[in-house]
Amino acid sequence: MRQQRQAQLKELEHLLAFFDENGDGMISAAELRTFLNSVGEEDVSAEEAEAMIKSMNARSDGLLPLDQLVARLEEEAATMADSVGEEAERDLREAFRVYENDGEGCITPTSLKRMLSRLGMPMEMDQCRTMICRFDINGDGVLCFDEFKFMMQMMP
Repeated sequence: MRQQRQAQLKELEHLLAFFDENGDGMISAAELRTFLNSVGEEDVSAEEAEAMIKSMNARSDGLLPLDQLVARLEEEAATMADSVGEEAERDLREAFRVYENDGEGCITPTSLKRMLSRLGMPMEMDQCRTMICRFDINGDGVLCFDEFKFMMQMMP
C-alpha cells in the first residue's frame, strides 16, 4: 500500500512538473489554474487560483514550491480517502444492523435465518450456523461487527 502511494505521488509530481511551464520548480497561479482545468475542475478563475496559492502558504512572490503543492494534494487525497472509508464503514454498520438480532450487537443463526427468509432466500438453521461458523473468528457462535466486516471484505 505504501509503495503504491509513493508511486502515485511520483506520478503526481511528474504531472505537475509538466504544468510548471518554465521548469523553475514553482507553481504560479496561472500554472495551477491550467492544471486544475485540465483535471476536470470547472473553469477556475485567475482570482480563485491566486487565492488557492496564497492559502497554501506561497512565498511572497506568489509562487508555490512544487513539492509543497504535492504535499497539499496528498493531504486532501488522504482526507477524501478517509471520508470514503468512513462512509463505507457507516454502510457496513447499517447492513449489520439489518441482520443483527434485535439490537443484541451480533448476528445469530436465528437472526440470519430470519433476514434471509425475508430476502427470499430461505435456509435451514444448520446452513445459517455453517455460514456464521465460517467467519466466527472468536468461536462464540455469532458474528460481531468486526467479523461481519471481515466477511464482507472476503466476499466477491
